Amino acid sequence: MHVLVTGGAGYIGAHACKALKAAGFTPVAFDNFSTGWRQAVKFGPLAQGDLMDRASIDAAIATYKPVAIMHFAALSLVGESMTNPGKYWRTNVNGSLNLIEAALAAGIKNFVFSSTCATYGELDGVSLDEDTPQTPINAYGGSKRAIEMLLRDFEKSDGLNSVIFRYFNVAGADPEGEVGEQHVPETHLIPLMLDAIDGKRAALTVFGSDYKTKDGTCIRDYVHVMDLVDAHILGLRWLLDGKASRVFCLGSGNGFTVREVIEASRIVTNREVPIIEGARRAGDATSLVSGSQRAVTELGWEPKRSTLQQMIGDAWRWSKQPAFTE
Repeated sequence: MHVLVTGGAGYIGAHACKALKAAGFTPVAFDNFSTGWRQAVKFGPLAQGDLMDRASIDAAIATYKPVAIMHFAALSLVGESMTNPGKYWRTNVNGSLNLIEAALAAGIKNFVFSSTCATYGELDGVSLDEDTPQTPINAYGGSKRAIEMLLRDFEKSDGLNSVIFRYFNVAGADPEGEVGEQHVPETHLIPLMLDAIDGKRAALTVFGSDYKTKDGTCIRDYVHVMDLVDAHILGLRWLLDGKASRVFCLGSGNGFTVREVIEASRIVTNREVPIIEGARRAGDATSLVSGSQRAVTELGWEPKRSTLQQMIGDAWRWSKQPAFTE
C-alpha cells in the first residue's frame, strides 16, 4: 500500500518514510526540495512537486494511488513567521487546502497531519493536552491551527478522517544513521549546540535568561524523532482500521530548560558547550510541556527513546556523518 508523504525529503518526513517501509508500506516522498534533501529519499519512490501546484499533487496521486496521506510539509520557522506572516498563511494553509481537496477528489479519506504544540501559545505553568485551548502567538502556530480546522470542516462535509498529531520539540536521529537532522538554516537547539561543541559554529546563543523558570531559560518537552514517527504508523493503522478522527499530543511529558539540555550535552559528548547570552526571541513561549497520555493509552504508543541522553547521543553520531549535499 502506498502512502503519500509530503515533505518526505525533510527531517521528520524522511524518518517517517523509513518507518513506513519497515511497517510494510511503500512511502512516496512528495517534496519540492525547498528545504529537503534528495539523498534522504531512499525508502520509496519520489514524486517531486509543490503543494502550491495542485496539478503536481493530482499527478502524484494518480500515479501511486495512495491509501492515505501523511502531511509533514510546511514552513516552520517561528521567528520568520513573526516577521513575514503572510508567507506562512499562504504556504501552509493554501498548500494544505490544495492537498486535502486533491485527496478527496481521488477518494482518499485517510489523512495524518503534522501539527504542533505552537497552536497552544503562551500558557505558562499548564500541562498541555488535547483539550487545552489553542491560542497561538505566532503565524506558524496559527497556520497549523487553521489546518486543523480545515480537516474538521472537511470531515463534516466530505467524510475526511484524520489523525492530528501536535508535536512538542522533536530531536535525535535515526540510530542506524540512514537519515538525520539537517536544516539550512538550522534553528533547533540540539543540532546548534552540537555544532558549537564541534567547532562548526563559534557558540550557541541562549535566547533569553529572564524567563520565570528555575534557571531563567525557557522549558521544552523533547521527543525522539523515531518515537514520533512510530506514533504516525500507529495513527495510520488507526485510520485504516476505520476508527474515528482523533487528536493526539506527542511529547515525553518531561520539560527541560535550555541550560539542562546544555548540561546533558556536556555529559554525553564530554565537551563543554560555548555559549553566548542573547535576548528573548519574539514568539517564544516560556514553557511547552505535554500533559497528555492519550497516545499511550489509545494508540499504544511508547516514547521509549525520548531521553535527553539518547536524543543527544543519536544526534551527535549523526553529526559525524557526511552531510547531505543535494
